[in-house]
Amino acid sequence: MVRILRPFTRAVTYTRWLHLFIAVVWPAMWLFIENAWWTWVGAGVALAFSGLVPAMRTVEGLQARLLLTGHRLDGRSMEIVVAPSATWGDRGRTVVWLEARLLLGILVSMLTFQLPIATVNLVNLAQGGQLAQGSWFRFPGQHWWYALLSPVPLILLGALVVGSGELITRLALRLLGPSPAERLAALEERTDQLLERTRIARELHDSIGHALTVAVVQAGAARAAGDPAFTDRALDAIEETGRAALEDLERVLGVLRESERPVSSRPTLTDADRLLESARASGAKVDAELTGAVDTLPGPVSREGYRILQESLTNVLRHAGAVPVRVRIAVADGTLGLEVRNPLTADIPGPGRGSGLRGIRERAALLGGSARTGPDRGDWQVHVELPLR
Repeated sequence: MVRILRPFTRAVTYTRWLHLFIAVVWPAMWLFIENAWWTWVGAGVALAFSGLVPAMRTVEGLQARLLLTGHRLDGRSMEIVVAPSATWGDRGRTVVWLEARLLLGILVSMLTFQLPIATVNLVNLAQGGQLAQGSWFRFPGQHWWYALLSPVPLILLGALVVGSGELITRLALRLLGPSPAERLAALEERTDQLLERTRIARELHDSIGHALTVAVVQAGAARAAGDPAFTDRALDAIEETGRAALEDLERVLGVLRESERPVSSRPTLTDADRLLESARASGAKVDAELTGAVDTLPGPVSREGYRILQESLTNVLRHAGAVPVRVRIAVADGTLGLEVRNPLTADIPGPGRGSGLRGIRERAALLGGSARTGPDRGDWQVHVELPLR
């Protein structure tokens, strides 16, 4: 019983009822001027033409969201589009929606007045009275048991209010919902957002992870060395790396604050010297060799190459410490080749483990390239090839 009465405790039940009444307000006003059958025909024709106006879809969508979905911008509400009609298919669905809303509104508004009148007629007839004028429902004779039937029209009215509200809402979701093209565009936008979040997560992992690794290695080396001069150099390196990490963090936060602004200030391989110097300041003996025109690399390739190099050097410092590192960057034959090698130590990651190694492979795959990581002839190797197109 409580479940049956629950819809009548929700405000949306009555706003849907109001939505259907609004549909017949202006045709009803027209009837006061000219009470004829063709008035409703004219209203239907006028609605058909107005549905072809692109802005009508926006007006109806906003009204449907406000009155049919409980004043909430939840998942169901967002399925009703408020954008203007972009295709003839959108216009056609808007016309069908307007006609269906008018017909259902006429039926509901008429029954809303007739059903209570039917209850009054049943009570009057049970007491020996007469039928009220203008009643649709005729009851033969005068019987006392009509009083027992008097609640039935009111029960039907309640069912009408709830059922018609649910029906008009389903029609709105169907006829004012997104077209296949709009669904595809929304899916692409959602995919772009997920890819952007993944990219931001990688950015934070690579940048902050690198900075923390350098700081930890530098602090440990300074404590072990016991040399004031080395300690000063270590603190300088920690400070410089921390500043760079803060710049990267601010850049990423800027993307989060202004998601529509393109980010063109991310570091590229032309800034690789900063990474190499940071690794050298941490005690690693870095032997770098660069061949080809790095400054002519496409932006995505150069930016991802920088992050791959950063993650590779971070892994060296984290797992091997201050060891000799060979870095080879080559641009030739439409490919960027990047290789980082260091002597194997006891503390190495297993095959495929670690978010850093996964990030390297994901970045390479994203650009259609390849990445190999693992032991190779007594060294730990990261070898990446990225196509320039």
